[in-house]
Amino acid sequence: METGSTETLQIVTQFNRAFVQHDASLLDGLIAEGCVMESVEPAPDGTRYVGRKSCLEFWQKLAQSRDGAFAAEDIAAFDDRAIIRWRYRFGPALSKSVRGVNVMRVRGGLITEAFGYVKSGDAAVVTAATKQPEEKRS
Repeated sequence: METGSTETLQIVTQFNRAFVQHDASLLDGLIAEGCVMESVEPAPDGTRYVGRKSCLEFWQKLAQSRDGAFAAEDIAAFDDRAIIRWRYRFGPALSKSVRGVNVMRVRGGLITEAFGYVKSGDAAVVTAATKQPEEKRS
């Protein structure tokens, strides 16, 4: 029998793989209709996206971007919650990178919440995303 932690880990690992491999198709079937996501920018609160369509469009655009590269540092799951620690590189030197974390929730086999946080200083993190209103609904 698959536990909640096992299912959650499988889902967020596939989610993360979409960004590492620049393969937005890996996101298909992972996002719940009522998903709520907060991106890491603009500081201090990020941008809030509500609904499967809004969240999926944002993540697909970011996953397809070749302007940078994500690498997972750690992925952990606890029942329906998961944490992905990552590094995003936007240049060859370590100074051209930021570290961050996504705190996520999975219910019914789908991502329902995702909140991103970053140690960025002055670095722009989400280069693939265009400016969006404070909250986007679909």
